[in-house]
Amino acid sequence: MSMFCYQCQEAAKGTGCTIKGVCGKTDDVSNLQDALMFALKGLSIYTTAARKAGIEKPQINKFIVDGLFATITNGNFDRNVFVKKIREGLDLRNSLKKELEQSGIAPEGPLNESATWEGSSAEEFEKKGKEAGVLATENEDVRSLRELITYGVKGMAAYTEHAFNLGHEDPSLYSFMQEALVATTRDDVSADELVSMVIETGKYGVTAMALLDKANTSAYGNPEITRVNIGTRGNPGILISGHDLKDMEELLAQTEGTGVDVYTHSEMLPANYYPAFKKYSHFVGNYGSSWWKQKEDFETFNGPVLFTTNCIVPPPSRSGYTDRIYTTGAAGLEGARHIPDREKDGKKDFSKIIEHAKKCKSPVEIEKGEIVGGFAHAQVFALADKVVDAVKSGAIKKFFVMAGCDGRMKSREYYTEFAEKLPEDTVILTAGCAKYRYNKLPLGDIGGIPRVLDAGQCNDSYSLAVVAMKLKEIFELNDINELPIAYNIAWYEQKAVIVLLALLSLGVKNIHLGPTLPAFLSPNVANVLVDKFGISGITSADEDLKLFLN
Repeated sequence: MSMFCYQCQEAAKGTGCTIKGVCGKTDDVSNLQDALMFALKGLSIYTTAARKAGIEKPQINKFIVDGLFATITNGNFDRNVFVKKIREGLDLRNSLKKELEQSGIAPEGPLNESATWEGSSAEEFEKKGKEAGVLATENEDVRSLRELITYGVKGMAAYTEHAFNLGHEDPSLYSFMQEALVATTRDDVSADELVSMVIETGKYGVTAMALLDKANTSAYGNPEITRVNIGTRGNPGILISGHDLKDMEELLAQTEGTGVDVYTHSEMLPANYYPAFKKYSHFVGNYGSSWWKQKEDFETFNGPVLFTTNCIVPPPSRSGYTDRIYTTGAAGLEGARHIPDREKDGKKDFSKIIEHAKKCKSPVEIEKGEIVGGFAHAQVFALADKVVDAVKSGAIKKFFVMAGCDGRMKSREYYTEFAEKLPEDTVILTAGCAKYRYNKLPLGDIGGIPRVLDAGQCNDSYSLAVVAMKLKEIFELNDINELPIAYNIAWYEQKAVIVLLALLSLGVKNIHLGPTLPAFLSPNVANVLVDKFGISGITSADEDLKLFLN
């Protein structure tokens, strides 16, 4: 076993990747990521002690968030990035440790090795990653709970980072993430306490998503119903993927008047729904489909592709687009050109990718038409009377939350079949790239209300929770689970994990999770989630429809 990773839905054989990640992550990068996580835990031991003494370290808070984000599935495949981050993490830890010692401040309890470990070379880091990775926790149930918390924290860090880029912070998020990391190092924290922390992680997940929602809408306006073009024009273009709207804003501003068009891909599709971006005439629409189809989409696009966050599939060696990939922020890929972070109060410089685009052919048109989206909570509230009347009259019998992630597995065809077979008096509420399984199907509408209401990116699952809570208030119900809403959610990576935990913290029960349950849930931990929250997997579209509709 040269590595071990089971943080995503496509973990090899449903148990874990041990030679190379299904995502394309090599064993050395996997072990370096584990070493970075170990370093972040050690650093958090000291930041937590410092915070209790009234000492806050903004630079370290940002570093920890960035480090967590970099280890998300499909986010960064550049070993040099992780070697650099580990060294920086150890330097920050040792500097803070020295400062605390001079003030007579020490962490509570026995020090975990993560607080004392030293290393300097990539080889040492890889070795430590293998030793201190997931399997270092021998007890299967404790390991499961620790990893569930860790993956939730990783997802939370992603949303916190996006909000930070737009000038919004909540210090309680930094504090919780670091305390949670510390808890995963302590053998005196019981399984029951870890279960409680799982739900607490979800609670802070809600805080993070609310913060990002505020950041996005205050900067770009509330998403509005939008018909998004999926065709092309004759100009050269840049295809922007990932999730970071600040990068979207700056790219659009810098491409204006250059003759280069901008298209969104996969999870960046919801950028089309924001009023602030619609003023750009060179913002054409969305190109292609879900993240895992990028090899086909990027070949035909012809122009450069910008990854702002995770959802990268390392290109095959003979691909025709390898030299057209650019990364920025937490994203990274060896061989790709990386656009540096913005300096304080500054902007990223996208001039190189723009000049590259000017030399490329225009995109090949692979489809025509439009898809409709923009149904975040403010827009749904504007339609509230119409929706409520439709429910009261029986025109809408049930809502199905089908948010989450898409992925490569053939079993995900279940979600297309499920959507196609839903009765015509039902409405799908969605967010995240799971929508690509059905958002181009001709499902029609109910009295003018589209049967697929897309709230946006995976973080916009918060909107779906807000909508559910508003409906609970309107219908004067005591319990959110009394609503005619069923949850059939797909997951892939850690941002979906924090969305799931957020829903659990809000009291949502009987969530169906697929296409497979997480490999990191031990049988006992899975049973706890089943008993306490009614979580279950999926079977077939026909069988699950019978269950949901009855």
